[in-house]
Order: sequence, then structure tokens, then C-alpha cells
Amino acid sequence: MNETIFFFFYNLAHKSELLDQIVVFFAVYFPYFVILLAGLFLFLYRKNWRKFFLVFFSGFLAYFISKILKILIHTDRPFIELSGIPALFSETGYSFPSSHSAFFMALAISLFFLNKKVGYIFIFFALLIGLSRIIAGVHFPIDILGGLILGTLVAYFIKNVYPHT
Repeated sequence: MNETIFFFFYNLAHKSELLDQIVVFFAVYFPYFVILLAGLFLFLYRKNWRKFFLVFFSGFLAYFISKILKILIHTDRPFIELSGIPALFSETGYSFPSSHSAFFMALAISLFFLNKKVGYIFIFFALLIGLSRIIAGVHFPIDILGGLILGTLVAYFIKNVYPHT
């Protein structure tokens, strides 16, 4: 099932140079924009350095945990595991769980705790980044799902450890 879903999305790539460039943009460059946008929102809307720190701390904690899990689990990326699957861009390291998905979902859920409307927008961004990484051929769907779940759990953990922020 993981491979079936992977191929459904991956087969959208390599058909149009423009679409491939859009996918690469959302998989590689858009995440930087999302980080800046989250920082700008926290700075302008909340002006609370503690909340700013905790939102980004939850993202970085999820990212760090995902890197540890990758070392322990050793899941190859689709372009390594499956023959004849060229990725749209080069990516190194193991695949599960997706560090991008873990970071951006932790960021999104943390923002959701502060402002539901903004949180929904950032959840959409996290899903968009994850989907683009499947289409690009650098992650399986289970990698993205694992990252999304990890990010959500980390955000809830941070919220419970620091409930009054």
C-alpha cells in the first residue's frame, strides 16, 4: 500500500518541467518561507519571546528526534530502494521518519495552540511540504505520516510541559 500511494503521487512528476520546478520549490525552498512566516507571525502577533522560543523549540525537538529515529531505523529513500526511480533533487540520509514533516507539523500544531486559524494554515503548509517530497521521490508516504505524527506528539508534549504559554 505504501508503494501504491507513493507511485500515485510520484507519477505526477517527470511529465512537465514546470510542474517539476513547482514540486522542487515546495519541497526545498518553500520550507524557508514557512519558517520566516511563522517567526514573523509570532513576533508581530504575540510579541512574546517565550512563546516564540517554545514554538520553534518544539519544531527543532521533533527534527532532532526524527534524526535519531532515522539512525536507528535505517529506511532507504525511494530512489534507493526502488529501481528506476530518479528523484527530482538530491537528498541524503535515511528516509523514515521525514524530518521536514516532523519539524513543520510540530511548528504548525504549536501555532495552532496559539491561534487556530493560523494553525490550520501552517498545518496545510506542513502537508504541502510533505506531499511535494513524495512527488519528488525522496520520501515514501509512510515517512511523511511518521513525521507528521512525531511532530504532533512533540507539540502536544511541549504544550503539556509548559501549559501556561
